[in-house]
Formats: sequence, C-alpha cells, structure tokens
Amino acid sequence: LKEENATLRSKISRLQILSETQADKMRKLEKKLEENKIKEEKEAQDLEAMVQHVEQNLQLMTKRAVKAENSVSKLRQENALLQVQLKNYKAENEALQLGQAGLAAAKQNAELALQHLLRVTTSSRASIRQLLSGAESLQLVADLLKSIDRISEVSEDGQ
Repeated sequence: LKEENATLRSKISRLQILSETQADKMRKLEKKLEENKIKEEKEAQDLEAMVQHVEQNLQLMTKRAVKAENSVSKLRQENALLQVQLKNYKAENEALQLGQAGLAAAKQNAELALQHLLRVTTSSRASIRQLLSGAESLQLVADLLKSIDRISEVSEDGQ
C-alpha cells in the first residue's frame, strides 16, 4: 500500500508538473494570441487609413479630371471659333487677292489668326495630355482599391 501510495504520489507529482507546463504553454499562447489580435487591429487601422488616403486622392484626382475636362471643352470651343475665324480670314484674303485691295492687311490678319490658332491648338493638346494622365492615375487608384477589397475578403475568410 505504501509502494502504491508512493507510486501514486509520484504520478500526481508528474501530473502536477505536466499541468504546470501546460498552463505555462497556455499562458504563452494566450499572450501570443493577444499580441496577434493587437497586431491585427493595428494592421486593420493602418489599412483603413490607407484606404481613406486613397479615397481622398481619388476625390482630388476626380476634381482635377473634371477641371481638365472643362478646360479641354473650353479650349475645343475656342479652337472651333478660331478655325471659323481662320476660314473667314482666308476667304477675306482670297477676296482681297482677287480685288488687289488691302492685300497686306488681310495677310497680316490671317497670319495673326493662324498664330493664335496654333497657340490654342498647342495649349489644347497639353490639356488633353494632362486629362489622359489624370485618367490613367484614376485607373491606377481604382485597381489599387480592387486589390485592397480582395485583401480584405481573404483576411475575413482566414478568420
């Protein structure tokens, strides 16, 4: 009975040591779980901040694109008006050439109109390039937002 008692005490002692070891492991795992939760929350906050920043940039780019579109529209209208004026000046120039009256003045007017038209055309092209660049930036932001959504979906599925 004493031997059996000693054996049982030995087993109890080993079980207590095992229990303490497992309790230590449990505490470590709980601590690690808490650290992971904190880390995950921070990553979620960082991701949310990044999404908000991207959304702000997207709004800003959208405003710029709208402004550029309006500018392009105005420049196109001005370009069309100047082309009509150029045609009128050319017609006037031809009429003056036929009549041999005021040839120098008509040429000067046509040259001025042509120079103005070339400046507006150059400016219009630059604005159109700027608009296209803004559209490419918007596409890049949209792709980034799509990838963020996918990351969020994968993260939610993994939980």
